[in-house]
Amino acid sequence: MITLSRRGFLAASAATAASLVLPARVRAQSARMSLTATTRTIDVRGKAATVWGLMDGNGRSGLVLDPGQAFAVDLTNSLVEPTIIHWHGQIPPNAQDGVPDLPMPKLQPGESRAYDFAARPGTHWMHAHVPEHEMLLLAAPLIVRRSEDVAADRQEVTLFLHDFSFRPPAEVLAEITGGASMAGMDHSQMGQDGMAAMDMGDMDMGGMAMDGMAMDLNDYNFDAYLANDRTLDDPEVVPVDKGGKVLVRVINAAAATVFWVDTGALPGRLVAVDGEPVQPLPGSRFGLAMGQRLDIELDVPAEGGAFPVLALREGAKERTGLILATPGAAVTKVADMSDTDHPAFSADLTQEAALRAVTPLPERAASSQPMLMLGGSMMPYVWTINGQTWGTHVPVTAKSGERVEIMFHNMSMMAHPMHLHGHGFQVVGVGQNRIAGAVRDTVHVPPMGMITVAVDAGEAARWMLHCHHMPHLATGMMTEFAVSA
Repeated sequence: MITLSRRGFLAASAATAASLVLPARVRAQSARMSLTATTRTIDVRGKAATVWGLMDGNGRSGLVLDPGQAFAVDLTNSLVEPTIIHWHGQIPPNAQDGVPDLPMPKLQPGESRAYDFAARPGTHWMHAHVPEHEMLLLAAPLIVRRSEDVAADRQEVTLFLHDFSFRPPAEVLAEITGGASMAGMDHSQMGQDGMAAMDMGDMDMGGMAMDGMAMDLNDYNFDAYLANDRTLDDPEVVPVDKGGKVLVRVINAAAATVFWVDTGALPGRLVAVDGEPVQPLPGSRFGLAMGQRLDIELDVPAEGGAFPVLALREGAKERTGLILATPGAAVTKVADMSDTDHPAFSADLTQEAALRAVTPLPERAASSQPMLMLGGSMMPYVWTINGQTWGTHVPVTAKSGERVEIMFHNMSMMAHPMHLHGHGFQVVGVGQNRIAGAVRDTVHVPPMGMITVAVDAGEAARWMLHCHHMPHLATGMMTEFAVSA
C-alpha cells in the first residue's frame, strides 16, 4: 500500500534537502535503490498463505520514484528458484527488459543484478516474466511521480489487484490448460507443445452472448481476489481528508481476471491509463484488464464519510477493494459478493473509444500495417497469434524509427489484453473508426473486436508482444516485435 499526501511529501522533501550536505560519494551510493525477490506471508480470510513478493530496502512492496529520479535499482533474488523481473510500462535498454533469455538469463538464487535507465513517469508495475511466479504474487507497484503530482494538493493511494489460489500455480495452470501449459518455457527457443485433453473441473465458461456466440469470460474460479494483499473480510482502510482530492492508482496485476473499478458514491474522473494522461473522463465505473492501469481522481465530500472503492470481477459476483475514510467516520463491513453478476467489460470497446490522449503521437504515415489474428479455443486449450504459438511464431518487423500500425483482430471467444514491451503505442482505431485514442502499453481486445495501435519502433532488438492473460501466455500466445537498425 502506498499513500503520500502533499504534507507527507513536503516532510520527505525536507529530509531529502538535509541529505544534500552528505559527501558526494555517499550520496551516489544512497541514490541506488534495492529490490529483493523474496517469500512473505499474507493472511487470506484468516488463513496464512506463503507467497512471493518484491520488497524495497525498507521491507515495503514496490518502489516509488520522485520526478526526474533515475531507475537505479539493484535486484537480488533471494528465492530458491531462478526468476526474472519485467518492468511493465518502462522502456529500458533491451538487455534490462526482464524476459528469460531474451537476451539475459534468469537470476539464479542469491544473484544480484543492477538496472539503470531513465524512468518513464506514471503508474506502472513490475512482475516476474514467468507465469507461475507472477501467480505466486511476485509483483509490485512501480510508481514514477510527475512534477504535477507533487504540485497537486491531493493524496495518492495505490490499489494493487490480484487473483489468488491456495493451490500451487503449476496445478492451477495444468487444470486450466489441460496440461498444455508451456509456462516454464525457454522464451528464446521454445517449440510448440503437444496439446492435451482438457480437464473442466473448475472451469467457468462465462456464457455472455455476443454476435450469437457464447463468450468465455472467466476460465478459473480463484480462491480470493486481493486488493493490496487483502480481501473485503479485512480491507485496508485509508485515512483521507474531508473535502480533499484523492488520486487512486489502480493496477490490475491479476493472472486471469478483468475487473471493473467502482468508486460508488464518490464522483470520479479517469485521468490516465497505463501511466499516460488522458482527457478527463467522468464516471464511477471503469474497466481494466490484466496488465492495465487506471488513475482515477476522486473528490471526498466536505462532510466526510467512509467510501468503498471496489474492484468487481467481470461476469461474476466476487469483489474486492479498499475503503477511504475521513476521521471519525463509521466504517461498515462490505460483503465480498455482489447480489448479481457484474457485466462483462470484455464485451465491447465503449470505454476505449472514449479515451483521448493528452499528448498523442505526432501524425505521420505508417511504413507497414500488419494484422495480427488472435485465435484459440477452450478445448483444446491453445491460444495463437496468426495461427502460431511461441516458437513457430512469425515476428512483426520494423526498422528503428519507423511508424508501424498493428491491427489486433480477435477471432476467438475470449478477450486478450495485448502488451508490447519496450514501447508505448497509441490506440488509433477502434473497429473501423479512426480515433486519437489513449497512449498505453496494454490494450484489451474483446471477442470479435478490432483495435489498431500506432507504434514508433525503438531500440533495434527483439521485443515481446503477448497476451497478458497468464494461461494464454503459458500456452504460447506470444510473438515478438523485431526491430532492426
